[in-house]
Amino acid sequence: MGYRIEDIEGIGSAYSERLLKLGIETTDDLLEKAGTKSGRKTIAEKSEIPESLVLTWVNHADLMRIHGVAGQFSELLEASGVNTVKEFAQRNAENLHAKMIAVNEQFGLAGKVPSVESLHDMISQAKKLEPKVFY
Repeated sequence: MGYRIEDIEGIGSAYSERLLKLGIETTDDLLEKAGTKSGRKTIAEKSEIPESLVLTWVNHADLMRIHGVAGQFSELLEASGVNTVKEFAQRNAENLHAKMIAVNEQFGLAGKVPSVESLHDMISQAKKLEPKVFY
């Protein structure tokens, strides 16, 4: 089922209306229709949304498949250098935690940073997920 498309950080009402017209109501819909380069190009052309922005949202939607990752947290992950589930799966929880604290202190992207233990769990989940985004 996924999250509502508006739950992705940066998708406001104007963008969500354009995506809804294309049948994209949830993060799962976005991954299904824009998980490939050709899909992102089609969405970008039909919605008049830059393809690079569609890719950012697709990456956030992909990360949101991990239990515990939601809108603002996916933005914090991206700012900390984690753009994809595949990248997340390869991270060291302790190092990522330290980086996320520093980034969040600088930019204030999330209310709080998950604990090292939570990051261990999320990384474990990421390792088990099938790819949904192709470049």
